[in-house]
Amino acid sequence: MKLHSTLVAVSAAALLSACASSGYEPNPTRDTAVGAAAGAAIGALAHGSNRTHGALAGAAIGALGGYVWSSQMDKQKKEMEQATRGTGVQVTQTADNQLKLEVPSDISFDVGRAEIKPNFAPILEKFAQSLNQNPASTVRIIGHTDNTGSDAINNPLSVNRAASTRDYLTARGVSSQRIAIDGRGSQQPLADNGTEAGRARNRRVEIFVAEAAPAQPAPAR
Repeated sequence: MKLHSTLVAVSAAALLSACASSGYEPNPTRDTAVGAAAGAAIGALAHGSNRTHGALAGAAIGALGGYVWSSQMDKQKKEMEQATRGTGVQVTQTADNQLKLEVPSDISFDVGRAEIKPNFAPILEKFAQSLNQNPASTVRIIGHTDNTGSDAINNPLSVNRAASTRDYLTARGVSSQRIAIDGRGSQQPLADNGTEAGRARNRRVEIFVAEAAPAQPAPAR
């Protein structure tokens, strides 16, 4: 199993590297098929694998274009747009057909803290409801910080913010098996950390919802 896992991981990495180094041009039909094939291969290893593997698999499939924007995904987007209106949360559809919620610090977490703030709770309540109505989707939560403090502080803090968000969702019925978390510390700022407004933008949580493309049937011989 270990050798099999290594071969699949290497294959996925090779596919991603080839796309990046050969002047890759997006092609939805081709990319969905390739992404589904990669997902099927990696999915065969999912039973007994840890969440890190799951997050890596999701990243590989997403980079290959293996997500679909279904009517249910569109419904979720409209629901979250309504639930977050006026809060500062940005709800978008990404280029690879994921639903993205970008949650700023003024409603999510206090400086240096990982506890859910009261203004964030109603948004997560609605989000949990929509996830429970769409069991085919998976979730990836990424925490971020500003550059105040050291990596030794910021890196675990960003992970803890993602974990708090996950725990809030699982407490409301969303399966933990559907959720992968990660923390990027201060490595991916959106704005200038030289200003308070910029640091506030960089202290955030990003939530991605994805629905994998269905596996394509093997061609008849």
